[in-house]
Amino acid sequence: MHNSDLSRRTPLHLLLEDGSAFSGHAFGANVENSGEVVFNTGMVGYPESFTDPSYRGQILVLTYPLIGNYGVPAEFEHELSHGYESSRIHLAGLVVADYSEFHHHWTAHRGLSDLLKEQGIPAIAGIDTRALTKRLRERGTMMGRIACALPDPSFAISIPPVSRRVAAEASISEPRTYGDGKKRVALVDCGCKNSIVRSLVNRGVTVVRVPWNFDPTSIDCDGVLFSNGPGDPIDCEATIENARRVLSAGLPTFGICLGSQIIALAGGGTTYKLKFGHRGQNQPCSLEGSRRCYITSQNHGYAVDAKTLPADWAAWFTNANDGTNEGIRHTSKPFMGVQFHPEAMPGPVDTGFLFDEFVNMMK
Repeated sequence: MHNSDLSRRTPLHLLLEDGSAFSGHAFGANVENSGEVVFNTGMVGYPESFTDPSYRGQILVLTYPLIGNYGVPAEFEHELSHGYESSRIHLAGLVVADYSEFHHHWTAHRGLSDLLKEQGIPAIAGIDTRALTKRLRERGTMMGRIACALPDPSFAISIPPVSRRVAAEASISEPRTYGDGKKRVALVDCGCKNSIVRSLVNRGVTVVRVPWNFDPTSIDCDGVLFSNGPGDPIDCEATIENARRVLSAGLPTFGICLGSQIIALAGGGTTYKLKFGHRGQNQPCSLEGSRRCYITSQNHGYAVDAKTLPADWAAWFTNANDGTNEGIRHTSKPFMGVQFHPEAMPGPVDTGFLFDEFVNMMK
């Protein structure tokens, strides 16, 4: 990088609610925004991660140091375009150590910075992401703000609150149908990734995708899937109530990530906020009652408290790193949920067979 290029860089700063500040330079949209600051340990897959609705309202820190070197895929051609998990970027902001201004990949159509600027997403490079991640691990995730200027030392850092109804914001507004299979799945969209839809359609299932507060028992379906999504599951009151109806009706039910938490709450359990969450593509999950361990893709900040599950529910998977719950299953009825992402994108596809289990549960 020439000195003349360095001089053209626009300063940008990340302010945390604990009063700390990290300074770097802008490479996305040069705007300000606030959000919960979280980190992801994945080495690849940033186009999929940035368009994952589960990141809505969050400022994402990537621990892998070099980002942007393989650019981004083509434009959002259609609703289920490969390479993206939705039709927009959901991040409140992005923080990286080093942004590659030159990209090269056979699928790349433009640079990451171009996409971020187009969608108005602020991004900072030149941050010591190792120091920042250590702070988040020690003190827990916290609110932050990407700002164009450092605050006056005599004034406290002001970080505006963010919406608590992020799942509603990430959901669709009207039902949509995909595929033409004989079995019909009502997919409750709390911020659903495209790959979940593709995973079902590829197994010969008709998917009726409905809004987060839609009652699946009001339509003809053979099973219900509650999707991933952002935010605290407790804020999805309407979804939890509809999940109770689904469980009472005895419909085969599958929950993924936020969806698993919603099923747990509907079944009588409780959830809690993790100190810094699980976000990455190498989370080991042990299958209860066996020595089998799967490597999974994850993106969540809340977990089910397995100790609060009623007697007719059981822990199904457990995180091998910290012992937190990663899946639940009813002991006699066709209800199940997993905290990780069997559809992957990005990450390993080791647990894709769970979609087969769900489809086979439907008669």
